Amino acid sequence: MKSNSTTWLDRLLASRYQKLYFSAAAMLFALIVGAVLILLNRQNPFVAYHALFAGAFGEPYRLANTLQRAVPLTLTGLSVAVAFKTGVWNIGSEGQLYLGAFAAAWTGFTFTSFPAFLLIPLMLLCSMIGGGIGGAIPGWCKARYGMDEVITTIMLNSVFILLTSYLVNYPFKTTQGQMGATEKIAEVARFARLVKLSKLNNGAFLTIAIMILIWYLLQKTSVGYEWKMLGENALFAKYIGISPARQILVVMILSGALAGIAGALEVAGVHYRFIEAISPGYGYDGILIAMIAMYHPLGVVLVALLFSALKVGALPMEQFSNVPAELIDVLQAIIILFVAAETGVVRWLRQK
Repeated sequence: MKSNSTTWLDRLLASRYQKLYFSAAAMLFALIVGAVLILLNRQNPFVAYHALFAGAFGEPYRLANTLQRAVPLTLTGLSVAVAFKTGVWNIGSEGQLYLGAFAAAWTGFTFTSFPAFLLIPLMLLCSMIGGGIGGAIPGWCKARYGMDEVITTIMLNSVFILLTSYLVNYPFKTTQGQMGATEKIAEVARFARLVKLSKLNNGAFLTIAIMILIWYLLQKTSVGYEWKMLGENALFAKYIGISPARQILVVMILSGALAGIAGALEVAGVHYRFIEAISPGYGYDGILIAMIAMYHPLGVVLVALLFSALKVGALPMEQFSNVPAELIDVLQAIIILFVAAETGVVRWLRQK
C-alpha cells in the first residue's frame, strides 16, 4: 500500500501538469474552508453555494453578466501574465487601465464625426498607447537604471489614477453637471449589447481574439521563447544573445497596452464614457488571476471566469442564504495562499 502511495505521489510531483493540479486543489480547498465558515455561521453551505451558482449562471442575463465581468479580468490577467512570465513584475495594470480608458474616452468624444470603422479602431489604438506609456515608464526605468519595477509600478498606479481623476473633474468634465465623468462617446463607437438586461457586448469576442494572439505569441514564436528564457534564467538568456533591457521594455509596453484595452472596452461597451472609478480593482485582481493560472493565457480566461462568477454570485448568495458576500474575498485569499505555498508544499512532499 505504501509503495502504491509513493508511486502516485512521485507521478504527481513529476507531472508537467503539477501546477494545474495545485491550482485545482487550491480552489477545492477554498470551497471546503468556505463551507466550514458557513457552518460556523449556522447556515447551510449547500444552500449558499447553490445561491452563488444560480446568481452567476442561473438565467441568461446572469450568465451574460458573469461573462462581461470576466472581460476586463481576462485582459488585466493577460497583461500581468505576459510580464510575470518574462520575469518582470508589473503591478501597475490598474493605473495602466485608467490611462487606456481615458485615452479611449477622449478619442470617442472628440472625433465624433468619424465613422465607426475608423473611430473604434482609433479608440483601441489610443487606449493601447495610453496603457503602453504607463508600462513604458517603469519598463525604461528598469531597463536603463535597474530600478525595481514593483516599487515604480505601485507608485505609478496612484499617479495615473489621480491624473485621470484630475482630468475628468476639471478640463474634461462633462457639461451635464455630473461629477467625475467625461462626455459620452459617439454612438457609433459604442459596442452593441448582446443579451437583454446585461451589459455583455462585442468586447467579449475581441477579448477571446486577444487571448488567442497572446497564446500564439508566447507558445509558438521565437519572441515568446526569448521571453520564457528571460523569465527562467536572465543570465543564460543574456549569454545566448538576448538583450534583457530591450525585451523588458517591449514586454512592459505590451503589458500596459493590454491593460489599456481593458479600459477601452469598459468605456466602449459598459459606461460609454470615462468615469472616475471606472475600475473596482480589475488590475489588482488580474495579478491574482495570472498567478493562479500559472501565466497561461487559456488558464487566465478560466480563472477570470471563476473570479467573475464569485463576484457576480456574491450578492444573490447574501440575499438568499444570509451568508455575507465578504466570504468571496475569503475564498479568493485562500486560493492565493495555497497557490503561493506551492513551492514549499512540493518541497515538503518530496521529503516525505
